[in-house]
Amino acid sequence: MRALNPPRNSRPLALGALAALVALTVATTALAAPQPQPSEPAKTKTVGMLVQLAGAKGCLVDRSTHQSGCGSARALKAPAPLLGSRALALSPDGKNLYVASSGSDAIAIFSRNPRDGTLRQAQGKGGCIALEGAGGCAPAIGLDGPNSVAVSPDGANVYATSFKSEAVTVFHRDRKTGALTQPFDGSGCVARVSLPGCVVGRGLGGPDVIAVSPDNKSVYVGSFPGNAIAVFNRDPTTGTLAQPAGDVGCIAAGAGNGCATGLALEGIEGMAISPDARSVYVGAATSEGLTILNRNPATGGLTQATNGSGCIVNTPLAGCTTGVELNGADAVTVSANEKDVYVSSLFSQSVTSFTRTRQSGLLTQKPGPAGCLVFMRAAGCSFGRAVDSPEGIGVSPDGASVYAASYAPGTIAVFNRSRRSGAITQKPLQRGCLGALPECASGRGLSGLGSLVLDADGTYLYAAAEESNAITIFRRVTRQPHGPTQAD
Repeated sequence: MRALNPPRNSRPLALGALAALVALTVATTALAAPQPQPSEPAKTKTVGMLVQLAGAKGCLVDRSTHQSGCGSARALKAPAPLLGSRALALSPDGKNLYVASSGSDAIAIFSRNPRDGTLRQAQGKGGCIALEGAGGCAPAIGLDGPNSVAVSPDGANVYATSFKSEAVTVFHRDRKTGALTQPFDGSGCVARVSLPGCVVGRGLGGPDVIAVSPDNKSVYVGSFPGNAIAVFNRDPTTGTLAQPAGDVGCIAAGAGNGCATGLALEGIEGMAISPDARSVYVGAATSEGLTILNRNPATGGLTQATNGSGCIVNTPLAGCTTGVELNGADAVTVSANEKDVYVSSLFSQSVTSFTRTRQSGLLTQKPGPAGCLVFMRAAGCSFGRAVDSPEGIGVSPDGASVYAASYAPGTIAVFNRSRRSGAITQKPLQRGCLGALPECASGRGLSGLGSLVLDADGTYLYAAAEESNAITIFRRVTRQPHGPTQAD
């Protein structure tokens, strides 16, 4: 989360402001020194560790950029931009990785080898789709500044949000090659204002994040300055999107915008849908909170409780529960067993943890240090390293690990996760982080990390870094050297 749509030359100022906020946070947090981390159990010592693939297999950078030891690719300028926490998406069959590259006005397309995690980009139009076909890519409309991307669970479509064009674009996916094509008859684009080839939609003021429901029926778009979530019904045959009329078609902070009125929906940056498709969780940076929405599986409509269970916020707000360390709430993820939700928060410099009631979808912040892990120190929270500007977050499919990507200085923090309690603890020493810090294992192409994604079996992790114009590839350790291992 940063200033709205910052020009390229404003990034040093944005990072300077971030540094000032860090200093303020350090000055105002508890003065007690952080407690030493407990020793890591032998059975989790290596499980969850990340190892970057060697040489050019471990990172790909835009062909306009030089990065020693990395391979070259097209349409990779500024992937995972400052506004956009879901810039990477893997196809359900594991064959393709899609990357929203805001600086290229493109979606980069990679074929993936599931055995070794490596990526390959096709030549010509099969390797990318871009606004007006720039850079030899397939042509697209409404793709000005793409920042988030999602693949439908049936693998038939790819959807992307674009911050500058304030649009949602619809692509048909070739299941054999992974290539994308966009219809230009009005069914391939929904925009806030009239654009050639697009229909007009509501609740799309600066779209930031997009998600497709596990049942393939709905697509949801969260908008940062628009403070709204747009709701779309998805045609299961064509993938076309249709926005319901009236307040069913969107939910927003404040009244008078044609949308249903919601609480704690200002500055939407993150979104996750529970595997049972009954709950939508939203990270609202300006509201400093996590919003809980109930989803009707039959209609896709969203409703919010106002009795305190519909939102958890830093600052007391009528109708919400008060939580801790949610200032600048960003990315959100749900564990595969549906028991836990994790949130990265930029200005709190934190990863917060919540217990989920599977029957109702309600959330409760875990008590004490289990509920918040903070960079430097904060009263009542556990101590974290390399989480000074966290944006992207993910849970491994086996439930053993949680990972957080920090924009500056460009790090991935590695946490053990307890399957019983859902609590996370950071791995010690260099096992606990990668990036440009002395205490972390080294990595390439990590400047400006914003998004990460794990493959379906949790063997490989992919991350996108805006400042490096790069995609990085890591192998994840899934077992101990002498046999299978699980977190406790």
